[in-house]
Amino acid sequence: MIRILFLALVLALPAAAQTRDTLTIGITQYPSTLHPNIESMVAKSYTLGFARRPVTAYDADWRLICMLCETLPTLENGLAKLETTPEGKPGIRVTWRLREGLRWGDGTPITTADLRFAYDAGREPQTGIGPAEFFRSAYEFIADDERTFTLRFDRVTFEFASLGDFAPLPAHLERERWQANPRTYRNRTLYDTEPATPGLWNGPYRIVQVQPGSSITLERNERWDGPPPAFRRIVIRSVESTPALEAQLLAGQLDMIAGELGLPVEQASALARRTGSRFRVEYRPGLIYEHMDFNLDLPIFADRRVRQAMLMALDRQQIVARLFEGRQTVANTSVNPLDWPHDPQVQSWPYDPRRAAALLDEAGWRTGPDGIRRNAAGERLSFELMTTAGNRSREATQQVIQAQWRQVGIEARIRNEPPRVFFGETMSRRRFQGMGLYAWVSAPESVPRTSLHSEEIPTAARNWSGQNYPGFRNAEMDALLEALPIELDREKRRVLWHRLQAITAEELPALPLWFRQDAHVWPLWLEGVRPTGHLNFSSLWVEEWRVR
Repeated sequence: MIRILFLALVLALPAAAQTRDTLTIGITQYPSTLHPNIESMVAKSYTLGFARRPVTAYDADWRLICMLCETLPTLENGLAKLETTPEGKPGIRVTWRLREGLRWGDGTPITTADLRFAYDAGREPQTGIGPAEFFRSAYEFIADDERTFTLRFDRVTFEFASLGDFAPLPAHLERERWQANPRTYRNRTLYDTEPATPGLWNGPYRIVQVQPGSSITLERNERWDGPPPAFRRIVIRSVESTPALEAQLLAGQLDMIAGELGLPVEQASALARRTGSRFRVEYRPGLIYEHMDFNLDLPIFADRRVRQAMLMALDRQQIVARLFEGRQTVANTSVNPLDWPHDPQVQSWPYDPRRAAALLDEAGWRTGPDGIRRNAAGERLSFELMTTAGNRSREATQQVIQAQWRQVGIEARIRNEPPRVFFGETMSRRRFQGMGLYAWVSAPESVPRTSLHSEEIPTAARNWSGQNYPGFRNAEMDALLEALPIELDREKRRVLWHRLQAITAEELPALPLWFRQDAHVWPLWLEGVRPTGHLNFSSLWVEEWRVR
Protein backbone atom coordinates (compact mmCIF):
# COMPACT_ATOMS: atom_id res chain seq x y z
CA MET A 1 0.00 0.00 0.00
CA ILE A 2 2.82 2.42 0.87
CA ARG A 3 4.60 1.57 -2.38
CA ILE A 4 1.44 2.18 -4.42
CA LEU A 5 0.81 5.50 -2.69
CA PHE A 6 4.42 6.62 -3.25
CA LEU A 7 4.22 5.66 -6.93
CA ALA A 8 0.98 7.59 -7.29
CA LEU A 9 2.56 10.67 -5.77
CA VAL A 10 5.52 10.45 -8.12
CA LEU A 11 3.27 10.06 -11.15
CA ALA A 12 1.26 13.07 -10.02
CA LEU A 13 4.31 15.31 -10.09
CA PRO A 14 4.79 17.59 -13.10
CA ALA A 15 7.06 16.07 -15.73
CA ALA A 16 9.73 18.70 -15.08
CA ALA A 17 9.96 17.72 -11.42
CA GLN A 18 10.79 14.11 -12.39
CA THR A 19 13.50 14.99 -14.93
CA ARG A 20 15.08 18.15 -13.55
CA ASP A 21 18.55 16.71 -13.53
CA THR A 22 18.64 17.76 -17.19
CA LEU A 23 17.98 21.23 -18.56
CA THR A 24 17.36 21.49 -22.31
CA ILE A 25 17.91 24.92 -23.84
CA GLY A 26 16.97 26.05 -27.32
CA ILE A 27 18.95 28.59 -29.33
CA THR A 28 18.72 29.64 -32.98
CA GLN A 29 22.33 29.20 -34.07
CA TYR A 30 25.06 26.59 -33.92
CA PRO A 31 28.67 27.67 -33.31
CA SER A 32 30.97 27.58 -36.33
CA THR A 33 33.84 26.74 -33.93
CA LEU A 34 34.22 25.98 -30.23
CA HIS A 35 37.66 27.54 -29.92
CA PRO A 36 37.34 30.49 -27.51
CA ASN A 37 39.50 32.86 -29.58
CA ILE A 38 38.60 31.99 -33.17
CA GLU A 39 35.75 34.06 -34.62
CA SER A 40 33.04 35.87 -32.66
CA MET A 41 29.58 34.37 -32.55
CA VAL A 42 26.85 34.68 -29.93
CA ALA A 43 26.06 30.96 -30.09
CA LYS A 44 29.64 30.12 -29.20
CA SER A 45 29.92 32.67 -26.41
CA TYR A 46 26.65 31.54 -24.83
CA THR A 47 27.57 27.84 -25.05
CA LEU A 48 31.10 28.30 -23.72
CA GLY A 49 29.72 30.29 -20.79
CA PHE A 50 28.71 26.96 -19.25
CA ALA A 51 32.09 25.31 -19.81
CA ARG A 52 34.82 27.88 -19.28
CA ARG A 53 35.57 31.00 -17.28
CA PRO A 54 37.44 34.18 -18.28
CA VAL A 55 39.83 35.93 -15.92
CA THR A 56 37.59 39.03 -15.75
CA ALA A 57 34.06 39.78 -16.92
CA TYR A 58 31.24 42.31 -16.63
CA ASP A 59 28.37 41.11 -14.43
CA ALA A 60 24.62 41.68 -14.75
CA ASP A 61 25.03 45.09 -13.08
CA TRP A 62 27.67 46.03 -15.71
CA ARG A 63 30.48 46.01 -13.14
CA LEU A 64 33.87 44.54 -13.93
CA ILE A 65 34.57 41.57 -11.65
CA CYS A 66 37.16 38.84 -11.17
CA MET A 67 36.18 35.32 -12.24
CA LEU A 68 39.51 33.45 -12.22
CA CYS A 69 41.54 36.12 -10.48
CA GLU A 70 41.67 37.13 -6.81
CA THR A 71 41.63 40.93 -7.08
CA LEU A 72 41.09 43.47 -9.83
CA PRO A 73 44.28 45.47 -10.38
CA THR A 74 44.19 49.20 -9.69
CA LEU A 75 46.77 51.93 -9.40
CA GLU A 76 45.73 52.31 -5.77
CA ASN A 77 46.35 48.68 -4.75
CA GLY A 78 49.67 48.60 -6.61
CA LEU A 79 48.75 45.80 -8.99
CA ALA A 80 48.84 48.36 -11.80
CA LYS A 81 51.88 50.59 -12.13
CA LEU A 82 52.61 53.34 -14.62
CA GLU A 83 55.98 53.01 -16.34
CA THR A 84 57.91 53.98 -19.43
CA THR A 85 58.21 51.47 -22.26
CA PRO A 86 61.62 50.58 -23.75
CA GLU A 87 60.72 52.96 -26.61
CA GLY A 88 60.20 55.80 -24.13
CA LYS A 89 56.39 55.87 -24.35
CA PRO A 90 53.94 55.98 -21.41
CA GLY A 91 53.08 52.42 -20.50
CA ILE A 92 51.60 50.34 -17.71
CA ARG A 93 52.34 46.99 -16.12
CA VAL A 94 49.33 45.15 -14.73
CA THR A 95 49.37 42.08 -12.49
CA TRP A 96 46.66 39.48 -11.88
CA ARG A 97 46.80 36.49 -9.54
CA LEU A 98 44.79 33.35 -10.29
CA ARG A 99 42.61 31.89 -7.56
CA GLU A 100 44.01 28.87 -5.77
CA GLY A 101 42.80 25.41 -6.77
CA LEU A 102 41.77 26.10 -10.38
CA ARG A 103 41.88 23.01 -12.58
CA TRP A 104 41.05 21.92 -16.08
CA GLY A 105 38.45 19.19 -16.46
CA ASP A 106 41.14 16.48 -16.57
CA GLY A 107 42.56 17.59 -13.23
CA THR A 108 45.56 19.48 -14.61
CA PRO A 109 46.12 22.70 -12.63
CA ILE A 110 45.45 25.95 -14.45
CA THR A 111 48.64 27.95 -14.30
CA THR A 112 50.33 30.90 -15.90
CA ALA A 113 51.69 28.46 -18.50
CA ASP A 114 48.17 28.36 -19.95
CA LEU A 115 48.05 32.13 -20.13
CA ARG A 116 51.54 32.18 -21.63
CA PHE A 117 50.31 29.84 -24.37
CA ALA A 118 47.26 32.04 -25.07
CA TYR A 119 49.61 35.03 -25.23
CA ASP A 120 52.10 33.36 -27.56
CA ALA A 121 49.37 32.13 -29.90
CA GLY A 122 47.73 35.54 -29.98
CA ARG A 123 50.97 37.38 -30.64
CA GLU A 124 51.73 35.20 -33.66
CA PRO A 125 49.95 36.84 -36.64
CA GLN A 126 49.69 33.54 -38.53
CA THR A 127 47.42 32.10 -35.83
CA GLY A 128 44.67 34.57 -36.74
CA ILE A 129 43.08 34.81 -33.30
CA GLY A 130 42.00 37.94 -31.53
CA PRO A 131 41.64 40.48 -30.19
CA ALA A 132 44.58 41.60 -32.35
CA GLU A 133 44.98 45.04 -30.77
CA PHE A 134 45.23 43.53 -27.28
CA PHE A 135 48.07 41.27 -28.36
CA ARG A 136 49.82 44.10 -30.19
CA SER A 137 49.67 46.41 -27.17
CA ALA A 138 50.67 43.77 -24.60
CA TYR A 139 54.32 43.62 -25.58
CA GLU A 140 55.56 41.44 -22.72
CA PHE A 141 54.13 38.58 -20.66
CA ILE A 142 55.81 37.80 -17.33
CA ALA A 143 54.98 34.67 -15.34
CA ASP A 144 55.89 35.71 -11.80
CA ASP A 145 54.96 32.26 -10.51
CA GLU A 146 52.44 29.53 -11.34
CA ARG A 147 49.50 31.74 -10.30
CA THR A 148 50.72 35.30 -10.81
CA PHE A 149 51.28 36.95 -14.17
CA THR A 150 52.04 40.45 -15.38
CA LEU A 151 51.36 42.06 -18.72
CA ARG A 152 53.24 45.12 -19.88
CA PHE A 153 51.30 47.39 -22.25
CA ASP A 154 52.71 50.06 -24.51
CA ARG A 155 49.88 52.43 -23.63
CA VAL A 156 47.74 53.28 -20.60
CA THR A 157 44.03 52.64 -21.17
CA PHE A 158 40.95 53.32 -19.07
CA GLU A 159 40.09 49.60 -19.20
CA PHE A 160 43.49 48.22 -18.15
CA ALA A 161 41.97 45.97 -15.46
CA SER A 162 39.81 44.08 -17.97
CA LEU A 163 41.34 41.16 -19.83
CA GLY A 164 38.36 40.79 -22.14
CA ASP A 165 38.73 37.65 -24.26
CA PHE A 166 42.27 36.95 -23.06
CA ALA A 167 41.90 33.81 -20.96
CA PRO A 168 43.87 30.63 -20.33
CA LEU A 169 44.08 27.96 -23.03
CA PRO A 170 45.15 24.44 -22.00
CA ALA A 171 48.84 24.41 -22.91
CA HIS A 172 49.23 20.74 -22.01
CA LEU A 173 46.79 19.85 -24.80
CA GLU A 174 47.00 22.62 -27.37
CA ARG A 175 50.50 24.15 -27.40
CA GLU A 176 52.14 21.33 -29.36
CA ARG A 177 49.37 21.42 -31.97
CA TRP A 178 49.77 25.14 -32.36
CA GLN A 179 53.56 25.05 -32.56
CA ALA A 180 53.45 22.43 -35.34
CA ASN A 181 51.87 24.98 -37.69
CA PRO A 182 50.33 28.18 -36.33
CA ARG A 183 48.64 29.00 -39.63
CA THR A 184 46.61 25.78 -39.75
CA TYR A 185 46.06 25.56 -36.00
CA ARG A 186 42.48 26.83 -36.31
CA ASN A 187 41.65 23.72 -38.38
CA ARG A 188 43.41 21.28 -36.04
CA THR A 189 42.48 22.52 -32.58
CA LEU A 190 41.02 19.95 -30.18
CA TYR A 191 38.19 22.38 -29.52
CA ASP A 192 36.80 21.36 -32.91
CA THR A 193 38.36 17.96 -33.64
CA GLU A 194 37.83 16.42 -30.16
CA PRO A 195 35.64 18.87 -28.17
CA ALA A 196 34.69 16.25 -25.56
CA THR A 197 38.29 16.22 -24.28
CA PRO A 198 37.81 17.05 -20.55
CA GLY A 199 40.98 19.14 -20.25
CA LEU A 200 39.66 21.81 -22.61
CA TRP A 201 37.15 23.07 -20.06
CA ASN A 202 37.35 24.78 -16.67
CA GLY A 203 33.76 25.86 -15.94
CA PRO A 204 30.93 24.23 -13.95
CA TYR A 205 30.22 22.01 -16.96
CA ARG A 206 32.27 20.35 -19.66
CA ILE A 207 31.23 19.36 -23.15
CA VAL A 208 30.72 15.61 -23.46
CA GLN A 209 28.97 15.22 -26.81
CA VAL A 210 28.61 17.24 -29.99
CA GLN A 211 26.21 16.65 -32.84
CA PRO A 212 27.44 19.18 -35.44
CA GLY A 213 24.76 21.61 -36.49
CA SER A 214 22.26 20.13 -34.04
CA SER A 215 23.16 19.95 -30.35
CA ILE A 216 25.85 20.16 -27.68
CA THR A 217 25.61 18.19 -24.45
CA LEU A 218 27.39 19.27 -21.27
CA GLU A 219 27.71 17.48 -17.94
CA ARG A 220 28.94 18.60 -14.55
CA ASN A 221 32.68 19.15 -14.38
CA GLU A 222 33.84 17.22 -11.33
CA ARG A 223 36.98 19.38 -11.21
CA TRP A 224 34.98 22.61 -10.82
CA ASP A 225 35.87 24.21 -7.49
CA GLY A 226 32.91 26.60 -7.24
CA PRO A 227 29.31 26.12 -6.05
CA PRO A 228 27.87 22.94 -7.62
CA PRO A 229 25.42 23.62 -10.44
CA ALA A 230 21.84 22.43 -10.09
CA PHE A 231 21.63 20.24 -13.18
CA ARG A 232 23.60 17.11 -13.91
CA ARG A 233 23.34 17.70 -17.62
CA ILE A 234 22.59 20.61 -19.93
CA VAL A 235 21.64 20.05 -23.55
CA ILE A 236 21.82 22.99 -25.96
CA ARG A 237 19.80 22.42 -29.10
CA SER A 238 20.23 24.52 -32.21
CA VAL A 239 16.96 25.14 -34.03
CA GLU A 240 17.54 27.74 -36.71
CA SER A 241 13.84 28.24 -37.51
CA THR A 242 12.16 30.28 -34.78
CA PRO A 243 8.69 28.76 -35.45
CA ALA A 244 10.23 25.29 -35.06
CA LEU A 245 12.00 26.49 -31.91
CA GLU A 246 8.68 27.57 -30.43
CA ALA A 247 7.02 24.31 -31.48
CA GLN A 248 9.69 22.29 -29.67
CA LEU A 249 9.17 24.38 -26.54
CA LEU A 250 5.41 23.80 -26.61
CA ALA A 251 5.93 20.06 -27.23
CA GLY A 252 8.13 19.80 -24.14
CA GLN A 253 11.29 19.02 -26.10
CA LEU A 254 12.86 22.20 -24.71
CA ASP A 255 12.68 23.54 -21.17
CA MET A 256 13.66 27.10 -22.06
CA ILE A 257 14.69 29.36 -24.90
CA ALA A 258 17.75 31.49 -24.25
CA GLY A 259 16.96 35.16 -24.77
CA GLU A 260 20.49 35.83 -25.97
CA LEU A 261 19.71 33.83 -29.11
CA GLY A 262 16.05 32.92 -29.06
CA LEU A 263 12.62 34.11 -30.12
CA PRO A 264 12.07 37.61 -31.49
CA VAL A 265 10.23 39.79 -28.99
CA GLU A 266 6.99 39.83 -30.99
CA GLN A 267 6.96 36.04 -31.25
CA ALA A 268 7.67 35.66 -27.54
CA SER A 269 4.93 38.18 -26.73
CA ALA A 270 2.41 36.26 -28.83
CA LEU A 271 3.52 33.02 -27.16
CA ALA A 272 2.97 34.54 -23.71
CA ARG A 273 -0.55 35.68 -24.67
CA ARG A 274 -1.48 32.23 -25.97
CA THR A 275 0.01 30.16 -23.15
CA GLY A 276 -0.91 32.34 -20.16
CA SER A 277 1.20 31.48 -17.13
CA ARG A 278 2.80 28.32 -18.53
CA PHE A 279 6.14 30.10 -19.06
CA ARG A 280 7.87 33.12 -17.60
CA VAL A 281 8.83 35.63 -20.27
CA GLU A 282 11.20 38.48 -19.46
CA TYR A 283 12.24 41.23 -21.86
CA ARG A 284 15.68 42.74 -21.39
CA PRO A 285 17.11 45.64 -23.42
CA GLY A 286 20.83 45.52 -23.92
CA LEU A 287 23.89 46.50 -25.90
CA ILE A 288 22.67 44.60 -28.97
CA TYR A 289 23.01 46.55 -32.20
CA GLU A 290 21.01 45.29 -35.18
CA HIS A 291 22.41 46.69 -38.41
CA MET A 292 23.31 45.98 -42.04
CA ASP A 293 26.95 45.96 -43.11
CA PHE A 294 27.87 47.17 -46.57
CA ASN A 295 30.63 45.50 -48.51
CA LEU A 296 32.36 48.77 -49.32
CA ASP A 297 34.61 47.11 -51.89
CA LEU A 298 31.61 47.04 -54.23
CA PRO A 299 31.62 50.16 -56.46
CA ILE A 300 27.85 50.73 -56.10
CA PHE A 301 28.37 51.58 -52.40
CA ALA A 302 31.44 53.78 -52.83
CA ASP A 303 29.49 57.07 -52.73
CA ARG A 304 28.28 57.83 -49.24
CA ARG A 305 25.30 59.68 -50.70
CA VAL A 306 24.00 56.32 -51.88
CA ARG A 307 24.37 54.89 -48.37
CA GLN A 308 22.64 57.91 -46.84
CA ALA A 309 19.79 57.66 -49.35
CA MET A 310 19.34 53.97 -48.58
CA LEU A 311 18.89 54.76 -44.90
CA MET A 312 16.40 57.58 -45.57
CA ALA A 313 14.39 55.20 -47.75
CA LEU A 314 13.75 52.94 -44.73
CA ASP A 315 10.89 53.61 -42.32
CA ARG A 316 12.53 52.00 -39.33
CA GLN A 317 9.94 53.31 -36.88
CA GLN A 318 7.22 51.61 -38.90
CA ILE A 319 9.21 48.36 -39.05
CA VAL A 320 9.68 48.41 -35.27
CA ALA A 321 5.97 49.14 -34.73
CA ARG A 322 4.75 46.51 -37.19
CA LEU A 323 7.18 43.69 -36.57
CA PHE A 324 8.33 44.21 -32.97
CA GLU A 325 5.34 45.76 -31.18
CA GLY A 326 7.37 48.95 -30.73
CA ARG A 327 9.79 47.23 -28.35
CA GLN A 328 13.04 48.10 -30.19
CA THR A 329 14.82 51.48 -30.07
CA VAL A 330 15.71 52.91 -33.48
CA ALA A 331 19.48 53.45 -33.74
CA ASN A 332 21.45 56.29 -35.29
CA THR A 333 24.88 54.79 -34.59
CA SER A 334 26.25 51.71 -32.84
CA VAL A 335 26.41 53.44 -29.42
CA ASN A 336 23.37 52.52 -27.33
CA PRO A 337 21.43 55.17 -25.34
CA LEU A 338 21.87 52.85 -22.33
CA ASP A 339 25.62 53.43 -22.50
CA TRP A 340 26.94 56.73 -21.11
CA PRO A 341 29.00 57.80 -24.21
CA HIS A 342 25.83 57.95 -26.36
CA ASP A 343 25.33 61.31 -28.12
CA PRO A 344 21.61 62.18 -28.32
CA GLN A 345 22.37 64.99 -30.78
CA VAL A 346 24.14 62.85 -33.38
CA GLN A 347 23.09 63.14 -37.04
CA SER A 348 19.97 61.11 -37.83
CA TRP A 349 18.46 60.09 -41.16
CA PRO A 350 14.68 59.95 -40.65
CA TYR A 351 12.40 58.35 -43.20
CA ASP A 352 12.18 60.63 -46.23
CA PRO A 353 11.78 58.76 -49.54
CA ARG A 354 11.62 61.96 -51.61
CA ARG A 355 14.91 63.20 -50.21
CA ALA A 356 16.37 59.71 -50.69
CA ALA A 357 15.34 59.71 -54.36
CA ALA A 358 16.80 63.18 -54.89
CA LEU A 359 20.10 62.13 -53.32
CA LEU A 360 20.28 59.07 -55.55
CA ASP A 361 19.67 61.30 -58.58
CA GLU A 362 22.44 63.60 -57.40
CA ALA A 363 24.80 60.63 -57.04
CA GLY A 364 24.15 59.70 -60.68
CA TRP A 365 21.68 56.85 -60.22
CA ARG A 366 18.66 57.39 -62.48
CA THR A 367 15.51 55.31 -62.65
CA GLY A 368 15.58 52.78 -65.51
CA PRO A 369 12.72 51.33 -67.57
CA ASP A 370 12.21 48.49 -65.09
CA GLY A 371 12.03 50.89 -62.15
CA ILE A 372 15.53 50.02 -60.91
CA ARG A 373 18.13 52.77 -60.94
CA ARG A 374 21.18 52.69 -63.19
CA ASN A 375 24.38 54.69 -63.26
CA ALA A 376 26.00 56.26 -66.33
CA ALA A 377 27.66 52.95 -67.18
CA GLY A 378 24.29 51.19 -67.18
CA GLU A 379 24.97 49.21 -63.99
CA ARG A 380 21.86 48.50 -61.94
CA LEU A 381 21.60 49.46 -58.26
CA SER A 382 21.11 45.81 -57.36
CA PHE A 383 22.83 43.63 -54.74
CA GLU A 384 22.36 40.71 -52.36
CA LEU A 385 20.87 41.23 -48.90
CA MET A 386 21.85 38.36 -46.60
CA THR A 387 21.06 37.28 -43.06
CA THR A 388 20.78 34.14 -40.91
CA ALA A 389 18.33 31.65 -42.43
CA GLY A 390 15.44 30.59 -40.20
CA ASN A 391 15.35 33.74 -38.06
CA ARG A 392 11.73 34.75 -38.63
CA SER A 393 12.08 38.35 -37.49
CA ARG A 394 15.14 39.00 -39.63
CA GLU A 395 13.55 37.39 -42.65
CA ALA A 396 10.41 39.49 -42.14
CA THR A 397 12.63 42.58 -41.75
CA GLN A 398 14.33 41.73 -45.03
CA GLN A 399 10.99 41.57 -46.81
CA VAL A 400 9.93 45.01 -45.59
CA ILE A 401 13.33 46.56 -46.35
CA GLN A 402 13.29 45.04 -49.83
CA ALA A 403 9.86 46.54 -50.54
CA GLN A 404 10.76 49.99 -49.17
CA TRP A 405 13.96 50.14 -51.20
CA ARG A 406 12.06 49.04 -54.30
CA GLN A 407 9.92 52.18 -53.96
CA VAL A 408 12.98 54.36 -54.62
CA GLY A 409 14.48 52.15 -57.34
CA ILE A 410 16.85 49.94 -55.34
CA GLU A 411 16.81 46.18 -55.84
CA ALA A 412 17.80 43.97 -52.90
CA ARG A 413 17.99 40.28 -53.76
CA ILE A 414 17.45 38.18 -50.65
CA ARG A 415 19.81 35.23 -50.12
CA ASN A 416 20.21 33.71 -46.68
CA GLU A 417 22.48 31.07 -45.18
CA PRO A 418 22.62 28.97 -41.99
CA PRO A 419 24.23 31.05 -39.21
CA ARG A 420 27.35 28.88 -38.99
CA VAL A 421 28.00 29.50 -42.71
CA PHE A 422 26.92 33.13 -42.71
CA PHE A 423 29.20 34.04 -39.80
CA GLY A 424 31.91 31.40 -40.15
CA GLU A 425 32.55 31.88 -43.86
CA THR A 426 30.60 34.57 -45.68
CA MET A 427 31.00 37.51 -43.29
CA SER A 428 34.30 36.58 -41.67
CA ARG A 429 35.96 36.17 -45.09
CA ARG A 430 34.06 39.08 -46.66
CA ARG A 431 32.45 36.97 -49.36
CA PHE A 432 29.08 38.74 -49.22
CA GLN A 433 28.10 40.51 -52.44
CA GLY A 434 26.07 43.34 -51.01
CA MET A 435 24.89 43.69 -47.42
CA GLY A 436 24.75 41.51 -44.31
CA LEU A 437 22.04 41.89 -41.66
CA TYR A 438 22.98 40.78 -38.14
CA ALA A 439 23.72 42.13 -34.64
CA TRP A 440 26.79 43.06 -32.63
CA VAL A 441 26.71 42.49 -28.88
CA SER A 442 29.16 44.59 -26.88
CA ALA A 443 30.37 45.33 -23.37
CA PRO A 444 29.76 48.66 -21.60
CA GLU A 445 31.84 51.44 -23.20
CA SER A 446 33.38 49.01 -25.66
CA VAL A 447 35.67 50.79 -28.13
CA PRO A 448 34.71 49.36 -31.56
CA ARG A 449 38.24 49.07 -32.90
CA THR A 450 37.78 45.54 -34.21
CA SER A 451 34.78 46.52 -36.35
CA LEU A 452 35.85 50.00 -37.53
CA HIS A 453 39.65 50.27 -37.66
CA SER A 454 41.22 49.80 -41.08
CA GLU A 455 43.79 47.40 -39.63
CA GLU A 456 40.95 45.07 -38.61
CA ILE A 457 39.73 44.31 -42.14
CA PRO A 458 39.86 40.49 -42.49
CA THR A 459 42.33 39.31 -45.11
CA ALA A 460 43.99 36.02 -46.00
CA ALA A 461 47.31 37.50 -44.87
CA ARG A 462 45.81 38.00 -41.38
CA ASN A 463 44.29 34.50 -41.47
CA TRP A 464 40.89 36.27 -41.52
CA SER A 465 41.15 37.81 -38.06
CA GLY A 466 39.41 41.14 -37.51
CA GLN A 467 35.73 42.10 -37.73
CA ASN A 468 35.73 45.15 -39.99
CA TYR A 469 33.55 43.27 -42.44
CA PRO A 470 32.50 46.37 -44.44
CA GLY A 471 36.15 47.17 -45.22
CA PHE A 472 35.77 50.68 -43.80
CA ARG A 473 38.85 52.90 -44.16
CA ASN A 474 38.90 56.33 -42.53
CA ALA A 475 42.07 57.95 -41.17
CA GLU A 476 40.27 60.11 -38.61
CA MET A 477 38.33 57.10 -37.35
CA ASP A 478 41.56 55.13 -36.97
CA ALA A 479 43.05 58.00 -34.95
CA LEU A 480 39.97 58.17 -32.69
CA LEU A 481 40.01 54.43 -32.09
CA GLU A 482 43.63 54.69 -31.01
CA ALA A 483 43.07 57.79 -28.85
CA LEU A 484 39.91 56.66 -27.05
CA PRO A 485 41.33 53.79 -24.97
CA ILE A 486 44.26 55.87 -23.67
CA GLU A 487 42.19 58.89 -22.60
CA LEU A 488 41.68 58.40 -18.88
CA ASP A 489 39.58 61.55 -18.34
CA ARG A 490 35.91 60.58 -18.75
CA GLU A 491 34.72 63.98 -20.01
CA LYS A 492 37.53 64.21 -22.56
CA ARG A 493 36.63 60.69 -23.62
CA ARG A 494 33.04 61.80 -24.11
CA VAL A 495 34.19 64.34 -26.71
CA LEU A 496 36.05 61.61 -28.59
CA TRP A 497 33.04 59.30 -28.42
CA HIS A 498 30.78 62.00 -29.84
CA ARG A 499 33.14 62.57 -32.76
CA LEU A 500 33.29 58.82 -33.43
CA GLN A 501 29.50 58.73 -33.58
CA ALA A 502 29.42 61.77 -35.87
CA ILE A 503 31.74 60.05 -38.36
CA THR A 504 29.80 56.78 -38.38
CA ALA A 505 26.49 58.66 -38.76
CA GLU A 506 27.86 60.62 -41.72
CA GLU A 507 29.86 57.89 -43.45
CA LEU A 508 27.50 54.98 -42.68
CA PRO A 509 29.82 51.99 -43.15
CA ALA A 510 26.77 50.09 -41.94
CA LEU A 511 23.11 51.06 -41.80
CA PRO A 512 21.91 51.28 -38.18
CA LEU A 513 18.52 49.67 -37.58
CA TRP A 514 17.71 49.37 -33.88
CA PHE A 515 18.92 48.30 -30.45
CA ARG A 516 17.36 44.99 -29.64
CA GLN A 517 15.48 43.72 -26.65
CA ASP A 518 15.92 40.03 -25.90
CA ALA A 519 13.00 37.86 -24.88
CA HIS A 520 13.96 35.21 -22.32
CA VAL A 521 11.52 32.29 -22.01
CA TRP A 522 11.92 30.18 -18.89
CA PRO A 523 9.94 27.43 -17.17
CA LEU A 524 8.21 28.54 -13.99
CA TRP A 525 10.35 26.17 -11.94
CA LEU A 526 13.67 27.76 -12.95
CA GLU A 527 15.11 30.68 -11.03
CA GLY A 528 18.43 32.51 -10.70
CA VAL A 529 18.98 33.30 -14.39
CA ARG A 530 20.16 36.91 -14.70
CA PRO A 531 20.31 38.34 -18.22
CA THR A 532 23.13 40.84 -18.53
CA GLY A 533 22.27 42.80 -21.67
CA HIS A 534 25.88 42.61 -22.91
CA LEU A 535 28.42 40.15 -24.28
CA ASN A 536 29.14 38.36 -21.00
CA PHE A 537 26.03 36.22 -21.14
CA SER A 538 23.87 34.73 -18.37
CA SER A 539 25.46 31.29 -18.87
CA LEU A 540 28.62 32.54 -17.15
CA TRP A 541 26.69 32.35 -13.87
CA VAL A 542 24.97 29.00 -14.41
CA GLU A 543 26.01 27.85 -10.94
CA GLU A 544 23.44 30.34 -9.59
CA TRP A 545 20.56 28.75 -11.53
CA ARG A 546 18.23 26.78 -9.30
CA VAL A 547 15.09 24.64 -9.44
CA ARG A 548 12.29 26.33 -7.54
